Amino acid sequence: MIVFPNAKINVGLNITSKRADGYHNLESVFYPIPLKDVLEIVVADDGVTEMQIGGISINGDVSDNTVMKAYRILQEEYGLPAVKIFLEKVIPFGAGLGGGSADASFAIKLLNDMFHLGMDEPHMEAVAAKIGADCPFFIKNKPAFVTGIGDVLEPIEFSLAGVYFLLVKPDDFVSTKEAYSKVVPKEPVLALSEMVMKPISEWKYNVVNDFEESVFANHPTVQRIKETMYEHDAMYASMSGSGSSVFGLFRSEVDVDDMFPGMFTFQQKL
Repeated sequence: MIVFPNAKINVGLNITSKRADGYHNLESVFYPIPLKDVLEIVVADDGVTEMQIGGISINGDVSDNTVMKAYRILQEEYGLPAVKIFLEKVIPFGAGLGGGSADASFAIKLLNDMFHLGMDEPHMEAVAAKIGADCPFFIKNKPAFVTGIGDVLEPIEFSLAGVYFLLVKPDDFVSTKEAYSKVVPKEPVLALSEMVMKPISEWKYNVVNDFEESVFANHPTVQRIKETMYEHDAMYASMSGSGSSVFGLFRSEVDVDDMFPGMFTFQQKL
């Protein structure tokens, strides 16, 4: 069976407080975008579970991949047979796009269908939460207002349909630790859940990503991407998640080759 795990963006990201367990509470709107990996899982005729990864090169051991983690959790719970896993990576990692989380959650849904496990959405979300805080989002895979550490999801009637979407990912890699290093938690002045319902033209100074200040200081290229989008009449531009990708919302298609030569770009009307 084959599925196509998609990325997400953060529309606004406020770091509201630091928790006693060392994590941070946040609020954001998660929005799925049509940039997709390719994931195939088949039963292993030789009884040996293996995973192959193509496309964008990923750091780390294959056994630590989020898809393998999802398989091992379900294998232990349901006694799944050995499988062969093929993952073609298209979504950049270290980009704030949730690609690894999407892969894990789509693997859970695929295995549930493939082996008729009978898990409902709450059960699959609980499994996904064991892998990462934002993994449960990709089970329903619909726009959500997100709080907690990224694990509390509330459906939101929010759409970017009809908008020209541009995503740019430079070579810069931003670790989560680096992004949090200079963030000062604070309660937002404006309610994000209300601001995103206003016209996009009103977002520029009101829908913010709190990570930008710390990331831009160390990665001027990321800041320059955002500035370039506004110079080319973006209605709104922002870094997604903890970076380093930046997305822009436009009224019409733009010339990405001229604006961002040599960088990873993805453009599509939503």
